[in-house]
Amino acid sequence: MPKMKTNKSAAKRFRLTGSGKVRRRQANKSHILTKKTPKRKRQLTQPALVSKADKGRVKRMLGR
Repeated sequence: MPKMKTNKSAAKRFRLTGSGKVRRRQANKSHILTKKTPKRKRQLTQPALVSKADKGRVKRMLGR
């Protein structure tokens, strides 16, 4: 049986934590930043976790 291939676009966007959760970056931080408050922009830099519903799909794309 051939090896599973990692989806490279997913590998650049997601990272696994030590406990097996999937970390992602937050959206809405790339443009139209003038109308967003500094607090909102600062909080968008923090990583978030992938939802439970999508976790399995993302892990399969990462080859785990």
